[in-house]
This record gives sequence, C-alpha cells and structure tokens, in this order.
Amino acid sequence: MWLQVSLLCLSCLILSSQSQATDRASLRRSNDSAGRCHYTFTVASPQESSCPGGSVKPEMDGVMSRVILLEALVSQILAGADGGTRTRVESNMEEGLQEAYAQVTRERNQLQQDKERLNKQLQELQRRVGELSQEAESLRQKPCQETHTSGGAQHDSRPVSDPAFDFKNGAYQEMKAEVTKVQASHLNPDGNQTITDCGELLSVGDPVLHRKADSITGKYGVWLQDPEPQGPHYTNETVWRIDAVGKDVRQLFAFEDMDQFSRGFPMKVLVLPEPVESTGATIYRGSLYYQRKRSRSLIRYNLTSESLASRRELPHAGFHGQFPYSWGGYTDIDLAVDEQGLWAIYSTSKAKGAVVIAQLDPESLAVKKTWETNIRKNTVANAFMVCGRLYTVASYTAPNTTINYVFDTATGTRREVAVPFKNRYRYTSMLDYNHDQRKLYAWDNFHMVTYEIRVGRANQGSS
Repeated sequence: MWLQVSLLCLSCLILSSQSQATDRASLRRSNDSAGRCHYTFTVASPQESSCPGGSVKPEMDGVMSRVILLEALVSQILAGADGGTRTRVESNMEEGLQEAYAQVTRERNQLQQDKERLNKQLQELQRRVGELSQEAESLRQKPCQETHTSGGAQHDSRPVSDPAFDFKNGAYQEMKAEVTKVQASHLNPDGNQTITDCGELLSVGDPVLHRKADSITGKYGVWLQDPEPQGPHYTNETVWRIDAVGKDVRQLFAFEDMDQFSRGFPMKVLVLPEPVESTGATIYRGSLYYQRKRSRSLIRYNLTSESLASRRELPHAGFHGQFPYSWGGYTDIDLAVDEQGLWAIYSTSKAKGAVVIAQLDPESLAVKKTWETNIRKNTVANAFMVCGRLYTVASYTAPNTTINYVFDTATGTRREVAVPFKNRYRYTSMLDYNHDQRKLYAWDNFHMVTYEIRVGRANQGSS
C-alpha cells in the first residue's frame, strides 16, 4: 500500500511541476561535463529561459507513461495478494467441512455397529425365549405324579422308567402334585362345588400386594385368574390383566403364573375384537367376559381360539355413565363369577338406579333370572358375588371402610352388615371374587392386591 501512495505522490509532484512551470518552479534538464543529462527541479533563472538541447515535454511524457505502467503493475500485485487471502480462507473452510464430514461418517459407522450389536442381542433373546417356551411346553406334557385315594390312603403310581423321576439321571426335574381334601358331599357328579360348600362372608383379610402398575394406563384396570380354566393352554395359575385407562382398550395380557405377573413378564398379549368399557370384566371357564365400550352389549371372548364366541345385549341396562358405582369410571355393568356361575350387576331406568342382579348363561349370555334390590348403585363403591349373595363396599377411598350390604338371591332379601374392609391405597376401582382361590382380587390406585376371605355359617365360624 505504501508503494501505491508514493507513486501517487510522485504523479502529483510531476503534474504540479507541469502546472507551475511558468510560475516559480519547474523540472529542468541539463548536461554535465561528461555529456550526461541531469534533471533538476528548480525555480526560474533570471538569466536563462531554457536549457540547451530541446524541450522538457517529451521526457515528462516518458516519465508519466512509466509511472502509469508501474501503478498498473502494483495494482496487479495487490489484486493477487487479495486473491491469495481468499484462497486461504476457502481452503480453511474446505478443510473444516472435510473434517466435519469425517466426524459424521465416524458417528454413522458407530451407530451402525451399535445397531448390528443390538439386533444380535435381540435375536439371541428371541432364541432363548423360544427355547424356554418349548421347554415349558414339554414340561406341561410330561406326566405328573398320580395320586389314588382309597380308604384315605395315598399310593404313588409314578413310572420308575420316567427320567423325570430318575434321581440318578442328570435331567431330573422336581415335579409336584398338590392334593386338596374335599368331602364327597360337597361335590356334584361333574366335580363342581355346590351351595353346601358355601356360606355367608364372615371376614376379609388385609390386602396383599402382587404388582404395581408403572404407567398412567394402570391407574385402574382388571386382573384375575380363571377359577375354572378349560383346555390345555391356560391353567388356574395363569394371570390375566387389562389396563383400563385409554380411549381404545383392547390389550389383554397373559402371565404364566403369579411370579411372572409380579415380575411384569407377560407370556402373551391378546388383542380383543372390541374395546373394553371400564373395569367390569371377568374370567370364567376359558373365556373373558366384558362390556363393549359405549354400549350395553356383553361379549364372550374365547381365550383358546382367540375369537369372539358370543355377543348379546343386556336388556334395558344403563351404560356409559348412567348408573355407575360411586367412584364413576363408567362402571354401569359389572360382571362377576362365584360358585353358582356368571352374574351381571347393573341398573335400569325402571329400577331407578337400584342395583339389579342377573344370572347369565355362560355360553350364550342369555339372562336366566333377575333380582331387583333396593340398594342404590351410585351410593356403593363396588360389589361382588359370593355363594349367590351380592356384597357391596361402602367406600372406595376410606382406608378403613366396611362391606355394608348383602343381598341373598336365594331368599330375595337385603340386610345391612359391617364386615371390615381396607382400601390401603385409597382408590379401589375393581373388586372380584375367585371361588377357586377363595380370595378377592382388587385394583387399588395402580396396585393389584388380593384379600383372603372366610365364609361359613355366622354362628359356626369359617367353612
């Protein structure tokens, strides 16, 4: 830059000299004694008007042309310097982009490796699950210990050749068979319990926690075990669960046993053909019974074939918030099971909100008989059936409440009772009876619990 300024100043000087040649200063040319020409910047001489040898004009033109050429060369040099700066900037940007691209490529390759590793782990887990399922199926098919009863004595008839009972065989697996003593007078020819094995509800034990739901969809729902399972696929050990919070509730979770249920490991998830309404579903004889959402239609879903087996409307039943329990939740129709079969607990406009009980055919869902009580449905928190009797719970939130009413379908009468009952987690939204386990199953504010109960004659203690 300083070179360009100096040249500009030189140009100005020359031009100034030209403009003032007739005044006080001028650029003068002269020869020395050796014949060399000298240019001298001086003021006008009072003695001489010009230098011998010609005019200064041609020399000035030559200097000007050379100065102009030099300025052009300097401009080219400066332009080249700016271009080099831009080239370096562009080079730096290109290097930065290449480095960023390389980093992204490395991260993509790492993610691809992680994906392949996780896929291998998933395949290995699926393989192990398949092996465990096959092993479980083979164990189910192996013959268990058979027990014969004759005159009160039990005889072991297991085959000695069966490797499952060979203690010296490394493949030995322990097999257990539980025997329950039941008086013959308490059984029908088909093996079902009769009313002689029943009685009034005497007491309800403290709740026992089995599982806590881990998401908002589990605030309330249904969980049960089948008291009379049918077929080889599911047993009375199988646990069933429906999370009832959601717009379209269709998932039915199956757990192999209570231990797997407590761990949260379902063995199967069934998708129901119609959405479920609230917490009134029940399990009985290999079928799930539930109310279809926003309707009075009842559905029987076969668990073995995984298909809809029956559908029927419950005549005149209120639905979707017309006659719920006191906690709400669209609990208009509550299905229940006890020693005498399948029941529906609901109300109608004709009954003006009082509880109506209907005994249903478990195959066709047809109503066999109905009873109208004078218990206001919206004043009780929940209800369940035991031995043909309806029992209601006074509160769903009070930690210490009571079972306050009982209605006997055998006599058609209602009376007040005061059996203590605990809502340990302050929001019981489902309560069902399992006559095989002699327990109440409840869903209490994300918690799935059971209660031991005692039934029998009021003056004789437990049955």
